[in-house]
Amino acid sequence: MKFVVDGSGSIEQLGGKAGALAKLKGFPIPEWIALSPAAFDMQTATLTLNPSPTEGRGTLNSGGSVPLLPRWEKGLGDEGDGCFLHPTIQSELSAALAKLCPNGERVAVRSSALDEDGDRSFAGQLESFLFVPIDQVADRILDVWRSAFSDRIVAYRQEHNLPPATAPAVLIQKMVDAEVAGVAFSAHPVTGQRGVSIVSAVYGLGSALVGGEVDADTYEVDRAGNITSRQIACKEIAHRSSLNGVMVEAIDPALAEQPALTDAQILQIVSLAREVERRSNCPQDIEWAIAQGKLYLLQARPITTLAQLPDPDGTRILWDNSNISESYGGITTPLTFSFVRHAYAEVYRQFCRMMGVSEGAIAAQDTTFRCLLGLIRGRIYYNLINWYRLLALLPGFKMNQRFMEQMMGVREPLPPDVIATLEKANWRDRLQDSLSFANTLRGLLVNFATLPKQIRRFYQRLDSALTEIDLSTLRPDELAAHYYDLERQLLTRWDAPIVNDFFAMIFYGLLRSLCVKWCSDSGTLQNDLIGGEGGMISAEPARRIRELAAIAAQSPDFAELLCSGSLPEITAELKNQLQFQTQYQDYLDRFGDRCLEELKLESPTLHDNPIMLLRSIGQLARQPIAASAPTTSPRQQAEAKVAQLIRNPIRRWVFDRVLHQARARVRDRENLRFERTRLFGRVRRIVVELGRRLWAIDAIHSPEDVFYLEIPELLGYVDGTTTTTDLKGLIAIRQAEFAKYAKMAAPGDRLETHGITHHAQTFRSTADTRPPTPDTPQGIGCCPGIVRAPVQIITDPKTAVLRPGSILVAKQTDPGWILLFPGAAGVLVERGGVLSHAAIVARELNLPVIVSLPGLLDWLQDGDLVEMDGSTGQVHRLSEVEPERPVALTGGEA
Repeated sequence: MKFVVDGSGSIEQLGGKAGALAKLKGFPIPEWIALSPAAFDMQTATLTLNPSPTEGRGTLNSGGSVPLLPRWEKGLGDEGDGCFLHPTIQSELSAALAKLCPNGERVAVRSSALDEDGDRSFAGQLESFLFVPIDQVADRILDVWRSAFSDRIVAYRQEHNLPPATAPAVLIQKMVDAEVAGVAFSAHPVTGQRGVSIVSAVYGLGSALVGGEVDADTYEVDRAGNITSRQIACKEIAHRSSLNGVMVEAIDPALAEQPALTDAQILQIVSLAREVERRSNCPQDIEWAIAQGKLYLLQARPITTLAQLPDPDGTRILWDNSNISESYGGITTPLTFSFVRHAYAEVYRQFCRMMGVSEGAIAAQDTTFRCLLGLIRGRIYYNLINWYRLLALLPGFKMNQRFMEQMMGVREPLPPDVIATLEKANWRDRLQDSLSFANTLRGLLVNFATLPKQIRRFYQRLDSALTEIDLSTLRPDELAAHYYDLERQLLTRWDAPIVNDFFAMIFYGLLRSLCVKWCSDSGTLQNDLIGGEGGMISAEPARRIRELAAIAAQSPDFAELLCSGSLPEITAELKNQLQFQTQYQDYLDRFGDRCLEELKLESPTLHDNPIMLLRSIGQLARQPIAASAPTTSPRQQAEAKVAQLIRNPIRRWVFDRVLHQARARVRDRENLRFERTRLFGRVRRIVVELGRRLWAIDAIHSPEDVFYLEIPELLGYVDGTTTTTDLKGLIAIRQAEFAKYAKMAAPGDRLETHGITHHAQTFRSTADTRPPTPDTPQGIGCCPGIVRAPVQIITDPKTAVLRPGSILVAKQTDPGWILLFPGAAGVLVERGGVLSHAAIVARELNLPVIVSLPGLLDWLQDGDLVEMDGSTGQVHRLSEVEPERPVALTGGEA
């Protein structure tokens, strides 16, 4: 067996230091050899162990029958015992040293353990010796081996949950008598900047720097080769070679504060570090030395700290889940995300075309369209900067920015430095913007004038595409073809809803501005003016639930069955409740696709399980709340206020036109969103049917597993375009990952990432999420009315039973929550905006509601008595005593 190696053969057993040098052939590395761990095995083959636990010194290896090494009786001996290497090892080593150092040059003797300089650096833990004479190399080898089993190594391994020690290889390298030496990092080890290299330099040997005996000059160099920072230290001493190894030498005071390196040398060292990084495929921490004008590479190891650091110079992304959490709250499956991400990209490309944006400008922003959404720990977020980039394609960026923030429920605007990068920066950009303004303005005017016609055509196209069909009779390829047909007819032609959304944003924003400017309003009058418009389909479920509850209340036994009976029991009784059954079936036919988290394809609909609907009806029937509508509606009161404050006929004409459009656009926005629910319901049924077919042929473990595939993977399995056919394996990986997300803390509502989104990011919120003050937290009032009642905090509406007359408190809501609204005296929502579904529906029901109350669920406890003002957005906590029934002080239906 060969014990001495030079890196020309196998390097598997050479450990961290020697193994790294072996991979860096061609670099200016001083010649070296290494003694493999096999030499240690021969050296200790006759080792006698005393198992006395009182004399333990450490762990010998992970596989020995005696884990503790009480004393070195033979083989290594104690330091100073005069122990010798095994003759076979000594003979081979002597021959190798004679070849390495033919003139008796001195060497460095260092450990090179397998796990050294890897994920854990073991810096300073194992022994190293410099300027070792040839006749002392054997003794230093024994010392290195002893250090591998020292108490401090045992403690270090235990602290970091590392396996027990094994014998290291020993690196023996010709010494460089350096004039200047130091370390260099190809990337910044503290900030994580991959494009910034660090060079530290001292006079003499680098051991003075590594041992912390002297401060070093430090330089930062960017990737363009610019020296961006210089910190020149006072270097009072240097390590130099001596007959006894290393000595300390005082530096001339005039020289101590001078740079140890020239600029050319700095750049040469950085170039070396970066070249080592390229060869090693990861950022490197190197030790270097300069002797007689030549640069040497002494050691190289990965920078272990970078594994936990994002690159702050990487692409900055602001993530915000604002209103999108109303539709996609919590964890969303891969299938839904892939579907929604594609839909957003196609819809907004189409929108920009309709607005007159050139094809060249759209193509230039292709990445922007594809990345409007992101998935962070399984949760959907807006990529906020990309939304602003999209908005910047249209004229009037600053005005539209404010309106878009209101629509999306964004609490905090973009930082000014980000906004500055999005605005037109030079005269050529501004000129191009001016030239395209006329075309875009024309697109705006045409779309505004034709919007009613577009909406009618959209409804016709939707009804045609969603013609009822028995999906269970279709083959898998026919199901895939049906999906592609829906995509062609609707997903890429979602014109009317997106144009209407845009004008809803514009006119609602204008209405709010006019209310503030001409009516001296605090910012809530516009909500009262657009409420009570009628013709809004989202409010219809609540009215129908009340009607069903009134019918059920005529039979107390049936009402009780709705509250506590099983679904089969209730279904059996329906044949005896013909009036209820007729209206109930009509409700399911109309709103069966509406459910909690209805835009998640994995969410079961009321068609699948209507028990939540039945429970809501039963609770309302069992304890009906007497309605006491105000004599004058909030809308009428707001209109009277406007008539009194705006006397100028021109202003009044402008105001009325803006108000009319705001009402129409918000109404159509909510109605068109219901049509989106219909489309998503059809897509879901296609996906569910495909899941059943794949399960039937044993391609997946259960039909529900289909939601852990992405849309291209699911359809590609049918049409032959997928790259992975092991669906079970792929699904298992995703299920394990998403199960991990469910156990982890949810990311913040608004967060920032740099560089690689899913590497080393904390995902902590950058928004102000402090709980409200103990007295009067301030939210956004969306429907007027002052209500005093106990709160009921609901986190899972699927199983919740709302106590009639309570103020419903939730983190966020979606259209499925409408089933709970009829029994509520008021609604408080931690998240959401003025045009969120909860706010719009509550206004139609004349139900006081306040949204955007950060930290609400941390502030309130279930049963707290509060007074809420749906106009001002203020909430007062009164006492811990619950009243028998809610008190509607003004407005509301409590």
